[in-house]
Amino acid sequence: MTSAAATLSGVLDAPRRSFGARVVEFLLVGGVTPLLFPLASLSRRALGADAAELGIGFLAFHAAHVVNDPHFSVTYVLFYKDVGRRLSAPYWGRAQQVRYVVAGFVVPVALVTWAGVSLLARSAVGLGWLINVMFLLVGWHYARQGFGVLSILCARHGARLEAVERRVYSAHAFAAWAYAWASPADPGTEMEERGVVYTSFAHGRSLESVAFVCFATTAAAVAFVILRRRLGTGRFPPLAPLAGYLAALWSWTVYSRVEPLVVYVIPALHSVQYLYFVWLLTGAEDRNRRERPFASRSPAARFGLLLLSAIVLAWLLFHGAPEVLDAAFFPRRGRFFDPGDLGAAPCVAAFFVCVNIHHYFMDHVIWRRENPDARLLPLAPSPKPG
Repeated sequence: MTSAAATLSGVLDAPRRSFGARVVEFLLVGGVTPLLFPLASLSRRALGADAAELGIGFLAFHAAHVVNDPHFSVTYVLFYKDVGRRLSAPYWGRAQQVRYVVAGFVVPVALVTWAGVSLLARSAVGLGWLINVMFLLVGWHYARQGFGVLSILCARHGARLEAVERRVYSAHAFAAWAYAWASPADPGTEMEERGVVYTSFAHGRSLESVAFVCFATTAAAVAFVILRRRLGTGRFPPLAPLAGYLAALWSWTVYSRVEPLVVYVIPALHSVQYLYFVWLLTGAEDRNRRERPFASRSPAARFGLLLLSAIVLAWLLFHGAPEVLDAAFFPRRGRFFDPGDLGAAPCVAAFFVCVNIHHYFMDHVIWRRENPDARLLPLAPSPKPG
């Protein structure tokens, strides 16, 4: 086993984690974020603002193929595996099965229908509504993931959150989402996304002010419960989960525009955080599964195969399928199609938006406590004999 694989294996084995494994976990879940701000400043000084932005943008664009895009597609692999068992197994629970049906079948049909009708009607306004919904929900998605990082990793570190702590941390996550979307106030601005020209949802200063009050109030409540835990137990919450929570809310969601160069890598940071939990889930399933012939692959090998399949699926979803459809129905040359506000690749834009929104809904089902697979994550493995 390589040293890198050994370090990641140490991350899985929570009670026996080495210092190196703890550092790796801290960096992967968001702890690297504060280091990027001085690096961005140094890059701008050394290379110049334009060259630094061009270099970081170029790197982020190409890294998306192996980091950002697969984090979307791996959700499909996790969500739809054993679909028959999940729809019929009684231990999933009726409420969780309803969520599964809605997220897995109702939502994609609705999205494809809306996008398809908009494309057939050559309606940039129709696609614009989907784009607005995507940007509205992305903060919700980031906030929920940040709270999940805190909740699960605290449990794995033996510092499970109390009910009042969960409510406070969850309230601050949703307040951060609301304030990030409401700020700054917007009267409705003409914008462009993936070539599609649309008008953003309008919201005034009153909503921004109310959202800020909620954000500040819940931030004070978070500080209170952190201090309360310190006084009650003699310890602060574990550093890695707290760093992942605060990075997802404050650096990636609310104050993401503080450093323009860091904005380029925020999707990658979010995706790495997500893929780290896919790695943990792979290891948890490996420990929990029954021994079967020809099923002895290591967690690292299984995760590698999962990631490879996600990269292939991501290429199909974001490039292969939509580019073929654009070439067939929206040729860039000739007299058959004037792109106008739809842009030169409307199918690429439609796939991008629909996959994003569908990812948010699938995620909401996969990582819930009601999911038997997700229940394995907070349970730190027992120390090995000897």
